[in-house]
Amino acid sequence: MLAALADGVSHIHGFLEGEDTQATARIFQALGVRIDAPGDGERIVHGVGIEGLEVPRHTLDCGNSGTAMRLLAGLLSAQPFACELVGDASLGRRPMRRVTEPLAQMGADIRTGQDGTPPLSIRPSSRLRGIDYHSPVASAQVKSAILLAGLQANGETCVHEPHPTRDYSERMLQAFGVDIDYRPGFARLRGGQRLAPCDIEVPGDFSSAAFALTAACLIAGSDITLRNIGIDPRRTGLLQALQAMGADIQLQNRKETALGEVANLRIRHAPLRGIDVPAEIVPDMIDEFPILFAAAACAKGRTRIRGAAELRVKESDRIKAMADGLRALGIGVDETPDGADIHGGAPAGGEIHSHGDHRIAMSFAVLAQCAKAEVRIVDTANVATSYPGFVAQMQQLGFGLQEG
Repeated sequence: MLAALADGVSHIHGFLEGEDTQATARIFQALGVRIDAPGDGERIVHGVGIEGLEVPRHTLDCGNSGTAMRLLAGLLSAQPFACELVGDASLGRRPMRRVTEPLAQMGADIRTGQDGTPPLSIRPSSRLRGIDYHSPVASAQVKSAILLAGLQANGETCVHEPHPTRDYSERMLQAFGVDIDYRPGFARLRGGQRLAPCDIEVPGDFSSAAFALTAACLIAGSDITLRNIGIDPRRTGLLQALQAMGADIQLQNRKETALGEVANLRIRHAPLRGIDVPAEIVPDMIDEFPILFAAAACAKGRTRIRGAAELRVKESDRIKAMADGLRALGIGVDETPDGADIHGGAPAGGEIHSHGDHRIAMSFAVLAQCAKAEVRIVDTANVATSYPGFVAQMQQLGFGLQEG
């Protein structure tokens, strides 16, 4: 997104070849941005400048990506043309008013579908104005959408968060030459700045690494190393939770990059015990809760999760989907509106439905390695949205995993 708005050519290395990121690239190509793909995991983006996007000839399809839709809402709300953002059935159920309402305060003309869900219809308006926004939700997507709009607004835009969230957008804006002031829970920039092209090395994605990481914790005899993984503290709540449960995880070769700290993670099997997940790390692991449910299912004792109501409005209702799946495998789960109590044990075999959610499917694929009998997971094509190489890589690690 930022490379498309830059004044010149940017090189991206470590591009994730998932359906979500490819959908985003197609959207910018539809907006007149040339994007070359000279090799797997590499992109060359020919930026058109902050005012150089072209009028799209058709609706812009975000696929399954809530991140793409929410960030594009901010980026496109200041453009001098109308457009419409659409997505798949799962994305069509996700809440968007948390983004459209602050954008409207900035002067954007943006409308949701019924019940505040997609599609998003964006019409041109006079230049946006900066705002001082106190977000009621801890959401990096909301923060990033406002900052992208603020980049094109009159005056200064500030975002205050109830809990600090990941700061990748702030770091990326800075890497592209934007003068931005940020610290945990706060970000501020002034409108009218231009972006300079740059070369970006994307670190290994912690959310993708979480599956192999957790599998190594659970499966006896495991000893693996995951290399060059981003360990931004606003992303690694799962790491803290697993370590509190007794996991043997070592961080090696730590180094600082433009996108934050990276490290090699060495994980060896160790017995896990149930814990009360600290409320303060919940926002830092919101995407990793499905795999934490799987870890808790194999831990000794009860794991208590609260403060995670956001899970009910992800690609699926992840609390219900994980609770139903764990029960189908014989694990005791007591659901609450914002979490669950998971009573660890020995999972049995059975059939699970992923509800079209990639993280649900991958989490049960990990848990199945610890089950007493075969586990069948229905509707797994969605894994390709974020982790198209999941099956092959897990097979290389020794998973008993087949696609049917």
